Amino acid sequence: MGKLRIWVYYFKNAFASIRGNRLIYLISTGTISISLLLFGAFVLLSVNFSNWVQSWEKSLSMSVYLKDGVDEQKKEKIRGSIENLPGVEIKAFISKERALRDLEETLGTQSGLLAGLTRNPLPASYEVVFRNEDLGREDLKNIKASLERLEGVDEVQYSEQWMEQLEGMVYMTRIIGFIVGGLLCVAVLFIVTNTIKLAIYSRRDEIEIYKLVGATDWFVKTPLLIEGAIQGIFGALIALSILFVAYSLLTVRSVRLFGLPVMDIVFMNIGHALLILALGFVLGLLGSFVAIGRFFRF
Repeated sequence: MGKLRIWVYYFKNAFASIRGNRLIYLISTGTISISLLLFGAFVLLSVNFSNWVQSWEKSLSMSVYLKDGVDEQKKEKIRGSIENLPGVEIKAFISKERALRDLEETLGTQSGLLAGLTRNPLPASYEVVFRNEDLGREDLKNIKASLERLEGVDEVQYSEQWMEQLEGMVYMTRIIGFIVGGLLCVAVLFIVTNTIKLAIYSRRDEIEIYKLVGATDWFVKTPLLIEGAIQGIFGALIALSILFVAYSLLTVRSVRLFGLPVMDIVFMNIGHALLILALGFVLGLLGSFVAIGRFFRF
């Protein structure tokens, strides 16, 4: 019971200090939340890119784009050549008009950007899926080369090509995220450290009285550590709340290209959210340790 009372005192002392210096703590917590918001945005971007790549890995597909003005006879010849490939199924034929409609649906409220077009620049295409999952990258390159030699075919793109580029993008996003995250963590530590220092300076007479009457260093330090942890946790909660509200207000949840789902935008899972909360807590606690280390011996 005695330990419970002392911890109640610690928390009361910490919240009293925060109320007494609320403007400083408000600015500090706001700055921490902005830093963790940027870090959370990189986490969210990385999560969606990773899910995107995994969805491409599960389905092998190819888009055969046709030149403008291709007649029906050439289209049928191209279709026959595709159907003769082993393990291949034509999922759909996307006309120029349908491709434009799909793009307008993807743009949503921004579809007015296409109003100035004098002609439809999008090509017609055959969307192809492969049932044979044992095809290697060399096999796909050979199929691509053979189809591009057909009269009326402008270009052939397959999912493996995109996946190679996407894997590079995911890797770069993670590297940039780690670098930016590291810099933001240093910034959060600096903010918490200086805020706790200001709290110590504002209470230095009170701290001296505590020490004169025999209070231990930990009796004085614990409320300060709690203050730092509270800053970090509240900063993380604000950052996560802003991210969730922004995600909830997002009108487009699935980015589509020529009628095919390309990326389903999802929010981070509970594990990533807890990671950001834990990061805020640890940085707040560590910043407090650094600040009080100059005034007390551990």
